[in-house]
Amino acid sequence: MNPLRHDFITTCLASSPTSPPVHGPLRYLDVGCGGGIFAESAARLPSTSSVTAIDPTPNILTVARQHATRDPALTREKLTYMDATIETLDAMAEVDKEFDIVTCFEVIEHVDYPAAFLGQCGSFVKPGGWLVLSTIARTWTSWVTTNLLAEDILGIVPKGTHDWSKYINEAELRGYFAKRSEWGTPRVMGVVYVPGLGWKEVKGSEKIGNYFLGVQKIG
Repeated sequence: MNPLRHDFITTCLASSPTSPPVHGPLRYLDVGCGGGIFAESAARLPSTSSVTAIDPTPNILTVARQHATRDPALTREKLTYMDATIETLDAMAEVDKEFDIVTCFEVIEHVDYPAAFLGQCGSFVKPGGWLVLSTIARTWTSWVTTNLLAEDILGIVPKGTHDWSKYINEAELRGYFAKRSEWGTPRVMGVVYVPGLGWKEVKGSEKIGNYFLGVQKIG
């Protein structure tokens, strides 16, 4: 899914109807970075100034840090991993509180209070910057693919990884941002995993399964 993430961010940056486009060098905050798949790739982009990647799981961060040492270009100035949540990050005085791009991929469907989580993530986006996330629509199709097939039948992921009741529909996220004057109109891209080809953009699929959403901070 990583190439599509970058394609989507590029599209968001190129479409700034209410504010001047954000240009490099870009500062990223990757929330819930896991093993660093996106954080590493973002740090390697010539348009990137730095990536701060946070996750509350020390074992996963150990893996991420070890993997990053394989690439000499990924210096601490370029890529920094921190044992933190978005809530605890705000209290860390050494962290700059304004980023050009804040990402949270496959995270919001695991939090208990998504509105509060979005508010905290959004507070780190500087005016003109973007909040970019990916998640899963709450439909019967997504329940079959992520819970029944992936967990119960195929065992691709451990049981209990997904809580279908926490999935968020695209219209619900649009409604959240529509009520907040500091945000522009969200951009959305539906994505589908095609066996043998990987993840592909499929228009309209945001209504039934995985999708990206990007929204610019205008105030």
